[in-house]
Amino acid sequence: MRILLTNDDGIEAEGLACLERIARQFSDDVWVCAPEVEQSGKGRGLTLTEPLRVKTLGERRFAVSGTPTDCVILAVNDLMGEHKPDLVLSGVNRGHNLGEDVSYSGTVAGALQGMAFGIRSIALSQSLERFHDEVIAPWQTAETFAPGIISNLLEHDWDEGVIMNVNFPNLSPDQVREVEVTSQGFRDLSEMHAVQRTDLRGRPYYWMSFRGREQVYPDGTDLRAVAEGRISVTPLHIDLTHRKSVNDLKRRLGGAPPRQVLGPARIRAGL
Repeated sequence: MRILLTNDDGIEAEGLACLERIARQFSDDVWVCAPEVEQSGKGRGLTLTEPLRVKTLGERRFAVSGTPTDCVILAVNDLMGEHKPDLVLSGVNRGHNLGEDVSYSGTVAGALQGMAFGIRSIALSQSLERFHDEVIAPWQTAETFAPGIISNLLEHDWDEGVIMNVNFPNLSPDQVREVEVTSQGFRDLSEMHAVQRTDLRGRPYYWMSFRGREQVYPDGTDLRAVAEGRISVTPLHIDLTHRKSVNDLKRRLGGAPPRQVLGPARIRAGL
């Protein structure tokens, strides 16, 4: 089995080293193509306005001056030759990718690009824990449980257009008791905000941040499972179409295009 690894934390990330150890339990034919520098939060971004540079760091190991999506495209179409990967693993991310995180996660994006090529793809993320003033990732938890989960997933077919998003809780391996198959949850988005600071020249700048308020998440969601110490496995797909709205709109917007403009009062009233 040929396996392609990528991530969004960069080629030197500890989580990528963890993923390599996981992947080598399945195959010796492991390829690594990851961003040269961190690309967290870049989602499915493509580099279109500047050239991509590729550094060969060893046999089957490449660093790319671009996003995780760039990395998977280059690896599959150019760097790996005619023998395409049988599996794409993306991660292990430093920090979980839950809820609406999946829409801008570079880790999930790497898996989505593998899926777009018709390759079974899995995103893996490790929740963080705070130890005194240091934030650390208990990589041994992902390394302990990922091989068994990946093996189970590969033993069974899953639908085309689907990736698996696996998140490990911020617990040591001996504290983890369960795996839960979950749905994507949603946070209160008001917890995301920009923190204004001032640089040495007196000019303002902003850091994107999270308020970190405690929230209660519905049963069955990825957010609830990881918050309660379970491993979350969520099947995701890229189809963003809202089916109910399609059916509702078809009843009133199909056929010839409308020419009448509703007045502001009627629009506000939903008439």
